Amino acid sequence: MSKWSQRLLCLALGAGLAFTAHAQNAAGLTPSPQQSHWQDLEFGVIVHFGTNTFLDREWGDGKADPKVFNPDKVDPVQWARASRAAGATYMVMVAKHHDGFALWPTGQSNYSVKSSPWMGGKGDLVKLASDAAAKEGLEFGIYLSPWDRHEPRYADSKAYDNYYVAQLGELVQNYGMLAEWWLDGAGSAGHVYDFKRYIEELRTYQPNAVVFADMALFEYGDARWVGQEDGHIRYENWNVIDRHGYERWRPVEVDTPLHKLHWFWHPNDEASLKSVPELMDIWESSVGRGGQLMLGIAPDNHGLLPQADVKRLEEFGKAVEARYGDAANLARKHAKTDENTERALDGNRDSFWSAPADARSATLEVDFGKPVTFDRTLAMEWLDEGQAVRRYAVEIWDGQAWKAVARAEAIGHKKIDTFAPVTAQKVRLHILSSAGVARIREFQVFDARH
Repeated sequence: MSKWSQRLLCLALGAGLAFTAHAQNAAGLTPSPQQSHWQDLEFGVIVHFGTNTFLDREWGDGKADPKVFNPDKVDPVQWARASRAAGATYMVMVAKHHDGFALWPTGQSNYSVKSSPWMGGKGDLVKLASDAAAKEGLEFGIYLSPWDRHEPRYADSKAYDNYYVAQLGELVQNYGMLAEWWLDGAGSAGHVYDFKRYIEELRTYQPNAVVFADMALFEYGDARWVGQEDGHIRYENWNVIDRHGYERWRPVEVDTPLHKLHWFWHPNDEASLKSVPELMDIWESSVGRGGQLMLGIAPDNHGLLPQADVKRLEEFGKAVEARYGDAANLARKHAKTDENTERALDGNRDSFWSAPADARSATLEVDFGKPVTFDRTLAMEWLDEGQAVRRYAVEIWDGQAWKAVARAEAIGHKKIDTFAPVTAQKVRLHILSSAGVARIREFQVFDARH
């Protein structure tokens, strides 16, 4: 995993390429079916494990002896189960980090698990992770670092492109259907990659994989990076982005590690584990602002997630469910209403409330039938025809007039608005301005104090 400035430096090198390996939705300003599915996943984990794990490093230099990789209790099912307990819906495996050490028995190099003592050189960690994800009901993704600090061919761009495409080909053909392909742009100052060729190879075998890439690879990627690794979206989140003369649907992914400031496991480091309140703040500032949360987890030198990490992931999942699960949704107990409004309150993401045809402002009202106290709302747009809402307010009826308790611009895939606790019998989502007809998949009401 990289610092953002280094990632930008590397991926900026690809910005001037002639784009022909297009992203999923090159035709316009609505999500592709693949992007829609990916956005509904909302929360994934990314697993960092390799020679760095055994050398107390974050970034390897490509000189580590493969023999240092020798975990004795590798259990990807444990990783997947702990991830699912946290609420994750998919798992991305770092198949090769910047040090170049491959966690599958690649046919392109001896710098891999086949040269390690682990499983007598017969192991395939990517296969174990893919199988574990499937067993635990998670979708699967792969990270393959373009920067390779070990491979001698890296000095020759064309030779290295052949090498990278060959490794990519092994991964996209042998580990099932992929939900996401992670292009990290760290390192590589001065190196030119044939990203067009990489993506063409990927699309050939994995047409449904969503490609995560920085904005410099705008024409190739399907999802964009938030710009830092602290887990927060600090701005109104619009899915349509304009870069290089193109406007495209590019939802944002927010990556952050479970431990503060590092992605790989380090010994005696339990104090760096993020607290449940910190993780909740991250969830609300990423998923709760329409983004995709990618949480980094790191097995130890035995190949297991530390028990403290497993416990924290479970606590995190329970905290999200307690605050935002179906049972906590006060809008479920609303008074009987019209069929259109009901579609935003029924818990079914395939149905939606729609503003009147040609209307650019409208209201979606919930009557609880009695006074109810709450301190936040959650809204989701139906995005198949684009992100329409441009300005809105959450308002309560105070007995005489409607009073705004929150105002914002973007809703998008999901938006949580928080405010001081209020007590009211009625609450409404007031669409003040929209580009096209606003459609709301869900409007939910919560009281986080309970």
